[in-house]
Amino acid sequence: MGIFSRTRDIIAANVTDLLDKAEDPAKMIRMIILEMEETLVEVRASAARTIADQKEMRRQITKLEGVQASWTEKAELALSKDREDLAKAALVERQKATDLAERLNEEIVELDDALKASEGDIAKLQAKLREARARQNSIITRLESAQNRQKMREIYAGPKIDEAFSRFDLMERHVDMAEGRADAAGMGGAPKSLEEEIAELRSSDKVDAELAALKARLGSQAREG
Repeated sequence: MGIFSRTRDIIAANVTDLLDKAEDPAKMIRMIILEMEETLVEVRASAARTIADQKEMRRQITKLEGVQASWTEKAELALSKDREDLAKAALVERQKATDLAERLNEEIVELDDALKASEGDIAKLQAKLREARARQNSIITRLESAQNRQKMREIYAGPKIDEAFSRFDLMERHVDMAEGRADAAGMGGAPKSLEEEIAELRSSDKVDAELAALKARLGSQAREG
C-alpha cells in the first residue's frame, strides 16, 4: 500500500512530519519520492488523454457543422419543391446534429476546467517532489557525515589504532638498537695496525732521548752556576 491515497494527499502532505515519524528516514524519503514520481506520471498521462479527447471532440464538431449545413440545404430544396414534410424532417435531423455539437462543446469546456486543475496539480506535485528530493539530499549528506564520524571514532578508539602505534614503538626500538650498536662500535677507537704501533714506539724513543738531553743540559747549567 502506498504512503498516499493519491494526488490530494501528496499535495497536503507534510514531508517533515512523515520523516520525523519514520524509523528509517532514508527508506521513507525514497518511498515518498517514488510515489510522487508515479503520481506525477499518472496526472500527466491523464492530462494527455484529456487533450486528445478535446481534439477528437473538436473534429466531431467540425463534422457536425458540415452535417448541419447539409440538412439545411436539403430542407431548402424540399421547400422549393413544396415538400414541407421533407423539409421538416431535414430540419429535425439538423437539430439533432446541432444538439450533439452543443453537448460536445459543453464537454470541451468541462475538460478545459479539468485541464486547468491538472495543470495546478502538476505544478504542486513538482514543488512537493523538489522539496522531497532536497530533503533526500540533506538526509543522505547527514547520514554519510554520521557514518564517517562513526568510522573515525572506531579508528581512534578501536584496537587498530593501538596496534598501529605499537608497531611504531617497535620500529623506534629497532632504530634505537641500531644506533646504539653504531655508537658502541666507535668506543675506544679502532684497533691499531702494526705500522701504527711501531711508529708509536719510534716516537716514544725520540721523546725519551730528547728528555734525557734536556736533563743533561739543565744539570750542566746548574753545575756551572
